[in-house]
Amino acid sequence: MSLNEMIKEYGIYAKDKGFWDKVDINKDSAVIRLCLIHSEVSEALDAYRDGLDMSEEIADIVIRVFDFCYRYNIDLETAIKDKMKINYNRPKLHGRKVF
Repeated sequence: MSLNEMIKEYGIYAKDKGFWDKVDINKDSAVIRLCLIHSEVSEALDAYRDGLDMSEEIADIVIRVFDFCYRYNIDLETAIKDKMKINYNRPKLHGRKVF
């Protein structure tokens, strides 16, 4: 299954399960959904700090991103391929110093 097929499958699931109810596709909806992605990243950080397995939290991040991409018709598969082409041609550490 391709990445975009997975996004479509999850997007249909999320919509059918009511995660799109009463939310219009507008700027506020995008902001809310981006915050939900961020909240999953925070949960992964908490799991890391607590020495716990982060795999479930990382999966939640990806699922939220899939929902966002499906809702806003983002071709994530192509976007990743295009971005990797850019990154491959960037200098080591993208020209920055190590932390």
